[in-house]
Amino acid sequence: MIKRAHIRHFLAVADSGNFKQASARLHVTQPTVSTSIAELERLVGSPLFVRDRRHVRLTEAGGAFLPIARDLEAGFRRADQFGRAMPQPWPGLKLGVIPTVSGAMLETVVRELARDFGIELVEGDDRSLRGDLAAGKIQLALTLLGEDETGPSLHPLLEEPYVLVMPGTHRLADAAWIAPEDLAGDIMIARRSCEVLQRTSRFFTAAGVRPRFALRSDNEDRCMRMVAAGLGVTVAPRSLAPDGTATAQITGYGLRRRLGLVRGPGFPVEAEERLTATLEIVTVSLPSLALRSRDAPS
Repeated sequence: MIKRAHIRHFLAVADSGNFKQASARLHVTQPTVSTSIAELERLVGSPLFVRDRRHVRLTEAGGAFLPIARDLEAGFRRADQFGRAMPQPWPGLKLGVIPTVSGAMLETVVRELARDFGIELVEGDDRSLRGDLAAGKIQLALTLLGEDETGPSLHPLLEEPYVLVMPGTHRLADAAWIAPEDLAGDIMIARRSCEVLQRTSRFFTAAGVRPRFALRSDNEDRCMRMVAAGLGVTVAPRSLAPDGTATAQITGYGLRRRLGLVRGPGFPVEAEERLTATLEIVTVSLPSLALRSRDAPS
């Protein structure tokens, strides 16, 4: 099904003639736009752009689709204006968020939700947020989802591996997989907010790796920026890796996580349809934060 995000991304590329400029205009990553356009081309059954290294131009099918896309976006805008002129049945939304959600992901989720809801953020770990949901203190939580956790109140958004994050200049920066013993001489940075910190510590201890730590901090942004600055390496969900870093999977480690929105039992019925429509846009608009893992070495 063609979604509004597809139309917005298509028009941005068509108007700018460049994926990079389109992503900057929309405040999303370039892979997000590329993925969305590829999905749209699959849905319409025809290439819409001819791509080269610097510019893109519309194909014949793309030129025919352009006025349709403009009409659709105009209709969406009129619908937005109509909705905002009506009384809002649910003006306030308390959104809980765990500290290890990347800034890019949280920005995307909040930007889309804020189109329909007034947002108040509440920070906490998974256990405390689940408790707040049950008590009605918050209505939504952006948090960890269990591997087999399902249900109508869950909206999965992202699945990703925990990887080694290292400076882009690290000696192993080009590796797809790294053995734990390869890190025996490395300085590490401890992310004290990490949900799998104890399991990660036991893994490296069992492998005979007892590193020196340059930083131990609950501040995710500080930890990741210090990795980019070359202070050390760390283990983190792939979506947290900032520019200037490289990532690799660790042989024998294999931990992953699922992130999503959990809706509390007190969420008003009259707002559920709006939430579902908003989350469809969020799912398409999310940056390509968790790339597919490369196959494990034999």
